[in-house]
Amino acid sequence: MTDTVLPELHLADWRPTKDTLHLYAQILGKIRLGTTTPQNHWWNVTLYVDVRGLTTRRLHHQGTTFEIVLDLVDAAVVVQTADGREGSFGLEDGLTVAEFDRRLHDLLLELGLDIEIKEVPYGLAWDSTPFATDVEHASWDPEAVRRFGRILDWTDSVFVEFSGWFNGKTSPVHLFWHSFDLAVTRFSGRPGVEIENNPVDRETYSHEVISFGFWPGDDNVPDAHYYSYTAPEPARLREQPLNIGEWVDAGSGSLALLPYESVRTSDRSRETLLSFLESAYEAGARLAGWDTAAFESRWCPTREQLRELHDTARGEFGRPT
Repeated sequence: MTDTVLPELHLADWRPTKDTLHLYAQILGKIRLGTTTPQNHWWNVTLYVDVRGLTTRRLHHQGTTFEIVLDLVDAAVVVQTADGREGSFGLEDGLTVAEFDRRLHDLLLELGLDIEIKEVPYGLAWDSTPFATDVEHASWDPEAVRRFGRILDWTDSVFVEFSGWFNGKTSPVHLFWHSFDLAVTRFSGRPGVEIENNPVDRETYSHEVISFGFWPGDDNVPDAHYYSYTAPEPARLREQPLNIGEWVDAGSGSLALLPYESVRTSDRSRETLLSFLESAYEAGARLAGWDTAAFESRWCPTREQLRELHDTARGEFGRPT
């Protein structure tokens, strides 16, 4: 019996819908990008989990304050303005990306919000079709989408709890629409490695980070997983033990990965995920020379409590305690 009943979510069962939803999110994200002022590490472009699904949060354009919600419960897009106007359209029949793009821009125009975006996907190896001509992606499995929303909601709450253990600079818990991962990042305060030829990554990794997240899966990670990485990556990171999960090669670096299914089927899902996150943080911070004691907040578990957390997780997964 798990402490929280989490739903199954295997990429193979909903891949067409996941890809369609990913592209919808890119369009919302580009609207957010086009209506916000720059913020460090691109924090101004991300989406957020809310009670209905994903939201842009409050945006401003041409004197209007507004918000766009991608409602994963009732399968709809809802635009609301601060002066009480609202518009929406449904997704339950499976709109093509081209139709989604057209309807959203038409709805914004009706509300006096003429927002131009770069109408092509960003960073997707599997699709470069302009939004306005993409009639291939049009799948909508309402049950799978609702399950994904429930997982985002639960994961967001655990990430927020974990964030509270750290008193250094920390990102919000937010969804990066280019890679479609829910993430939270800790910073040491030291500069990162200068990246010359990629202005997006140059800003993202301008400072040393240890990042954590959740992917629903893609061509590189073929099912839903939790992850962590340290950048710049210190030498011998993959030699560091993890309480649960495994280190895997990720091109130029290493990822700590824990299958979502392992968390879902755990007797203590929350503690299992927290132990993985803390274990990956300890490995990266130890080798990178972070002052972990100074970064502990007053809400961080004690050393004894963390040992108990790790021992419980290791014991459940058959690893020595």
